[in-house]
Amino acid sequence: MNYILFDGSSRINLLPLTYTKPVAEIRIGILTIREKWEKWLATTTTTLTEEYLEDKYPIVEMEENIMLNASFLPTEKLVETIKNLQKNQAIFKENEILAFFTTDTQEKVDFDSYDIINYTDHVIQIKHTWDIFTYNGEALKFDFELITKGRESAPIANTVHCINKNQIFLEEGVEIEIGILNASKGPIYIGKNALVMEGSMIRGPFSMGEHSVVKMGTKIYGPTTLGPKCTIGGEVKNVILSGYSSKGHEGYLGDAVIGEWCNIGADTNNSNLKNNYAEVKMWEYEKEKFVKTGLQVCGLIMGDHSKCAINTMFNTGTVIGVSSNIYGSNFPRNFIPSFSWGGAAGFKTYMIDKATETAKLVMNRKNEDFTKKDQKILNHVFELTKKYRA
Repeated sequence: MNYILFDGSSRINLLPLTYTKPVAEIRIGILTIREKWEKWLATTTTTLTEEYLEDKYPIVEMEENIMLNASFLPTEKLVETIKNLQKNQAIFKENEILAFFTTDTQEKVDFDSYDIINYTDHVIQIKHTWDIFTYNGEALKFDFELITKGRESAPIANTVHCINKNQIFLEEGVEIEIGILNASKGPIYIGKNALVMEGSMIRGPFSMGEHSVVKMGTKIYGPTTLGPKCTIGGEVKNVILSGYSSKGHEGYLGDAVIGEWCNIGADTNNSNLKNNYAEVKMWEYEKEKFVKTGLQVCGLIMGDHSKCAINTMFNTGTVIGVSSNIYGSNFPRNFIPSFSWGGAAGFKTYMIDKATETAKLVMNRKNEDFTKKDQKILNHVFELTKKYRA
């Protein structure tokens, strides 16, 4: 069977993270949503997404296809239900389409003519950006079981103090000599060729991707996730660094989602709790205004390729778009549009040629290529987000 992940109605509320990628490429837990589905289905998938993303994330249609809403995370029961889908059948979770069977000869999909299966078991759906850090711990535990089942961890040095060692898994090539790994509150997964420097204290749930680095004396409270080639230091709690991003120095980062190719300057801090303990509001792109999150604790959302300078301060519930640069004293505003350059004193447009030049240098530093497809995406996002910079 051919499986296609589609963005669904959640995509716009997952901006700015989905400006540069489909919903399926969001990382939550250890894996991206696509990686989860492919492991559970034991096959590759393709994507139905925005037209300007199609060159990098193409769709492959076959005679028979099952369309999967990428905002839902797979479970064993859900995957079993999906594998049993037949022609003219669709799965709904409450009023949201979860999966449906389609053929290449269908001109349109009319769910009124479908046999509807109502899925009632528990399943995580990512509807808003803050759902990513809210559900990260649960997703991380699911991924840990999926990845490590039937496997044995690489040896852990006797000089590393481990708590609940059977919930700690190291892939081959991991370097860790002196530190504390506490898996009493959730599992700890460390990917291939990752480095945990001396004196680091890690409390699960926690995962770090291949070639990532935890610097000396880092304090990590779970649930926290590092994608591939990330660097982290200082104090972090309930943070997702999606991949290829760095927070290499002192400073606090909490209840936050950081996109790819981002950099957090030394001694940067973000607030995740209002002084009056009130519910946090956050910018929502669908309504183009600040909305209630339902959360008392909510930190920072940062889109791909964005950066902040040393000693930057972010207020509770801040949203930063794609390829922005923030610097200066005092708190910048809570919504910073894509391709913005400045801080509390004001912003100007970060022109696309300068942004491209930086993106190439950053990606080259981690031995990754900035392709023509990447350029096309950034160009489109620059034009798409002009209205917010006016």
